[in-house]
Amino acid sequence: MSTASSTESSSTEPSSAVPVAGPGEPVEERADRTPGRFMALVDRFAPALGAYAVVKAIGLTVFLMLLEHTGDYLKKQPGRGGGAHSWDVLGTWDGVWYQRIAENGYDPQLIELHGFPLATYYENSSAFFPLYPWLMRLVGAVTGLGPYGSGIAVSVLASLVAAAGIFAVAERLGGFRAGVIAAVIWGLFPGSGVEWAVYSDSLFVALSAWACYCVMTRRWLAAGLLALVAGLNRPTAAALIAAVSIAALVALVRRTDGVARPLTAMLITPWGLFGYVAWVGWRMGDWGGYFKLQRGAWNRYFDFGASTVRTVMDVITGHWDFWQSNPVPDLIAIALLIALPGLLVLLARARPPLVLWVFTALTVFTALSSNQIFGNISRYLLPAFPLCIGLAVALRKVRTSSLVGLFAMPVIAAGWYAGYALFELGIP
Repeated sequence: MSTASSTESSSTEPSSAVPVAGPGEPVEERADRTPGRFMALVDRFAPALGAYAVVKAIGLTVFLMLLEHTGDYLKKQPGRGGGAHSWDVLGTWDGVWYQRIAENGYDPQLIELHGFPLATYYENSSAFFPLYPWLMRLVGAVTGLGPYGSGIAVSVLASLVAAAGIFAVAERLGGFRAGVIAAVIWGLFPGSGVEWAVYSDSLFVALSAWACYCVMTRRWLAAGLLALVAGLNRPTAAALIAAVSIAALVALVRRTDGVARPLTAMLITPWGLFGYVAWVGWRMGDWGGYFKLQRGAWNRYFDFGASTVRTVMDVITGHWDFWQSNPVPDLIAIALLIALPGLLVLLARARPPLVLWVFTALTVFTALSSNQIFGNISRYLLPAFPLCIGLAVALRKVRTSSLVGLFAMPVIAAGWYAGYALFELGIP
């Protein structure tokens, strides 16, 4: 594991404004062919975004075909994997809550619930952070789209921004080709079915990837602001806040970027997260109200991995009587956990800067140390985009024709394991 700070790794890298050449192609040729800053950016990011969009479109098509094939969504409750059309499934589960918030806002309350062994409070929309539904409302106001359409629009656009950020980070570690491959792998990752659904995951990864990139390029104020905004999107932004703050602290101690910029980044990062949790507590009349709601209504809380260990043992021994057992998503989660050490080894070989290590480690820790739906581990690890980068760097020397063959089946299968398995065979 590399212990070098992000600022050290960035000093010898090319500026983000300079077009990066593809394999065997001089930078000068690409710069000559794409005069102007805008066209240089298009030339730089278009291959990654194009490849990402293609694999996502194929996966989404397979997902919808599977839905139409079974027709099970017609038999399920709207909002719980059902709807009048196959594409309505993309707005179910958490998507229903985001649409309600975009339409009606919040009314934070703790209302006691009796007669249920695992629930002590009624569910309330304040468990869902506000940035994504705010953007849904904004897009709806500008375009006239309803909550569902605006939610899909925000997610798709955010996923492209996320893919661009992943490309930019991977490009600095392994070159142009590794960046394109990393964006594709993120689009095929287990759990990636929520990237083009009414879910906030794509927006969070977009903010996280670019915050890490800003740390790597020593843009401390931008990194701090992105982490602050991410804190308004998901509670797991705590991992990003810690990663940016620790990297800034290292830079501050080593005096590599002065004092003001890294110190300011450290000071501003947590206030989006803290502010929302405090606001919910204030409105509920209980400063711990957000956490009581998460545990009492959704049965989500830290248990330092006890439930994960129990569930893993149940799944591998063929027991399906635990809370929220979903056999197919659970087996996919087991497969991902088996692959996880290998992905971490490949990431270590790419020698990532400190900010990526901290963010990845805390994201993995958060996913595995909480009591939650086990089959959703594939989704909870989706923000750990550096896991895709190590594999991409390892594959960067593989010929394009071989890569197409290697990814052909995952591109098709992703519509099942990353989409259908979560939305119809589980609860994302």
